[in-house]
Amino acid sequence: MNMTFDEYADQYDSWFLKNRAVLASEVALLAHFLAHPGRAISVGCGSGLFEAMLRQDYGIDIKEGIEPAKGMREIAIKRGMHVRPGTAEDVDLDPHAFDTIIYNGTASYIGDLRRAFSNAFRALKPAGRLLVLDVPKESSYGLLYALGKEKGSWDHPCFIGATPENVYPVEFVKAAHWRTTPEKMALLRQAGFTDFKFAQTLTRHPVYSNETKEEPIEGYDRGDYVCICAIK
Repeated sequence: MNMTFDEYADQYDSWFLKNRAVLASEVALLAHFLAHPGRAISVGCGSGLFEAMLRQDYGIDIKEGIEPAKGMREIAIKRGMHVRPGTAEDVDLDPHAFDTIIYNGTASYIGDLRRAFSNAFRALKPAGRLLVLDVPKESSYGLLYALGKEKGSWDHPCFIGATPENVYPVEFVKAAHWRTTPEKMALLRQAGFTDFKFAQTLTRHPVYSNETKEEPIEGYDRGDYVCICAIK
């Protein structure tokens, strides 16, 4: 997986920048629970694109990051973040050090998610929060990506008219393991989290999701990008 993100780091940013409304909707969802982030760290921060947009559009400055892929990490550092190598499962975070930990789009690329959540729980201060944002397996995008992974390519007759104009690179789809929102909630409970809040965006079919920016709404039952806010 790390090799995928190293090899296609530029392609990752390029996809988001071709899907501006989708990007803006997802950044708005990330900002939804970040009015007062305190000391925050973005685990799996990728290229730092979301953090740069949070700073630019919402005045929210997330400076610390963890990113295993060197190609992504170098881009994030150029964007002004302090990023160190590591994975969500194994990174050594100081106990009770953070008010907010962010997993934005990373849960589907983490093998041992329960271990990662336990690591985050340990690093959070009492009443700290973990934000887990991702495409749910049961969503329209989740089902589309599952089929794309199965086929191994978007060049198949079944996708004609059913995929966005600029569809997510299949290399990233192949590297992912999609989970349902209830699956992630169960793993969060096992790690010790007990209090959950939810918000969602991208409520249109994937073909139409890049037409306009969406503001987040509560819940997780209709969005293709969902945020679970888990409180320690």
